[in-house]
Amino acid sequence: MKKIYILLCILFTLPMAGQKTYPAFKSGEWLKFRIHYGFLNASYATLQLSTDKIDSIPVYHVVGRGKTTGFASIFFKVDDTYESYFGRKDGKPYRFIRKINEGGYTKDIEIDFHYAEDKAILKDNKNGKEFDIPVHDDIQDLLSASYHLRNRYKLEDFKEGQSIDMDMLFDDDGVFKFKLKFLGKEIIRTKFGKVECLKFRPLVQSGRVFKEKESLTLWVSNDMNKIPVRIKADLAVGSLKADLDGYNGLRNQFKIIMKKR
Repeated sequence: MKKIYILLCILFTLPMAGQKTYPAFKSGEWLKFRIHYGFLNASYATLQLSTDKIDSIPVYHVVGRGKTTGFASIFFKVDDTYESYFGRKDGKPYRFIRKINEGGYTKDIEIDFHYAEDKAILKDNKNGKEFDIPVHDDIQDLLSASYHLRNRYKLEDFKEGQSIDMDMLFDDDGVFKFKLKFLGKEIIRTKFGKVECLKFRPLVQSGRVFKEKESLTLWVSNDMNKIPVRIKADLAVGSLKADLDGYNGLRNQFKIIMKKR
């Protein structure tokens, strides 16, 4: 299960959205996900959105946390925290923090984005190193990408099979080329009832974590929130499923076709 929680962050970066009259999110939004690894209820993960300022710039501050619980923690202990500060007006990331402990594998990274200098400064606090990485105005981090896409992309312009490309920076590996393919609409059963979703397939690198290049499938709500509802993944070892388990503070009504009795 090592590195499995990078999937959570991928999950948080994937939602696509149509241009809407109203914003897709607001300060106070809280999402909770239940993660299953095989037959185990492996963990829970949360996303909490608030407001803040960085160098007098009004920003949103999103904190993502994931931690193994119960029986799964006996085999593999995970305690991950991801944070992003992104502009309330332009959606650009200004600071990204990644602190993870996955079965003894640890990272402690901070990234500050300096757009006037076309660079990001990455601090590796664990190893006491610092790097300058070239960036452009359209760069996103692992968390900010979700909120940027939820507000900016027009769903009505998408066709089945169409893909989106995006540059992301979230690690000392440098800029990551991300690709996402739209598969259409699908109604799925959730703990809340039936929900109409938009279905996507992110193209990921096969090998250490994923079984194949197209091993991930994602469903997001087809309403004005565009929140992640489910993700399934075939891993190099085993499979993973994540389901929306709780929510609060949504900007818009969560559209449920038929409530569960």
